[in-house]
Amino acid sequence: MIIRFLLAAIVAGLLSGVLMTGAQELKVTPLILHAEQYENGAPGDQSAMRSLPALSVLAEMVLPVSKAHAHGDGHEEGGILFGLDRFGGTLMANLVTGVGFGLLLFAASLITGVSITLRNGVLWGAAGWLAFQFLPAIGLPPELPGFPAADLHDRQAWWMATVVLSASGLYFLVLRPEIWAKVLGVVVIAAPQLYGAPQPTDIASDVPALLGAEFAVAALATTAFFWVVLGLMLGGAVDRAGRAAG
Repeated sequence: MIIRFLLAAIVAGLLSGVLMTGAQELKVTPLILHAEQYENGAPGDQSAMRSLPALSVLAEMVLPVSKAHAHGDGHEEGGILFGLDRFGGTLMANLVTGVGFGLLLFAASLITGVSITLRNGVLWGAAGWLAFQFLPAIGLPPELPGFPAADLHDRQAWWMATVVLSASGLYFLVLRPEIWAKVLGVVVIAAPQLYGAPQPTDIASDVPALLGAEFAVAALATTAFFWVVLGLMLGGAVDRAGRAAG
């Protein structure tokens, strides 16, 4: 039976990754292309648009990566990720990330003893978005190419600690009825934010701040869409797998 549920999680992750790619192409990619013109040349310099990001925004938000790896380094010939172009690389990254998140969400349901269903799938998706995207983005918002950033390892360490603490805090707040658990949940969620995310010493950038704000909103909105779709699809798939096994 467990194999059916694992397959359900994988299928839900793949489908969510495909839909996420479409959402990014509509809302996120145009902003990246615009920012790359400021990063690599003057606005309107079309040659600057050939520097393509190797990872999708979703994959980048999962774990902060270096600018050189995320946005390419002039890999103009042969593609940027296993010979794929921008769209292909984004799709592959989203498929892999979607499957990983689907399996993580299913594992969380097993650990907590709360089943994912079609009815509560949106809530599971919302919890995933809060833990992996929104709460870490308070300290480390999604960044466009050309924006300054702190040391890579410091950002990754803070991000991972924030995800773990945020997920733990949500568990205490939502799934434990005790008052002490509610208080502990708030403290655990607030701890990394009070400690503070690593910030760059020089915040100067040629990319307009308004463009960066638009990108952060678009990135968080598309990842929210991804998580809601993932929760619904995983809940429906698990329900179907359970009926088939029964």
